Amino acid sequence: MQSVTRGSFLTNFEWFQDVVGGENVILRHTSALECLGLFLGYFNQSEIDVYALEQGAYENINYHVVDTFDGIDVVRKGNVMSTSVSQTFNDMLSKYGTPEEIDIDEQSLVEGLSSYYFANNESFDGLHILPENLPYFNQLKEWAVEYYDD
Repeated sequence: MQSVTRGSFLTNFEWFQDVVGGENVILRHTSALECLGLFLGYFNQSEIDVYALEQGAYENINYHVVDTFDGIDVVRKGNVMSTSVSQTFNDMLSKYGTPEEIDIDEQSLVEGLSSYYFANNESFDGLHILPENLPYFNQLKEWAVEYYDD
């Protein structure tokens, strides 16, 4: 069974409110970037990425099952929970350069970093990148700074 898809709503956030609002899940990766306003998303998007304590019913929701939400930095927008900006970038960067990299949407990651940079007076100050993720962050931030120049 699939949930309703993005095409039925004016904004990504309205879609998230309808599908996962009030549920015991946390938006992650590209879905979190969309919720946080750092990535616009894709036309006719149908998949949502979440942290969950158990597998859910919808085939188009990628449930990343965890034992606990402890240790996940969360922000709440209305009835929707999302990873924080720093948590989102660290989660995505931690998979970069590993076999799990295939699960990372590089376009959303770079565009998200770019949006953060320009929304913060052309600075990455305030972003807390873990030491183990700094090599990949430093590699991608150059693309992010130049993202809108092309």
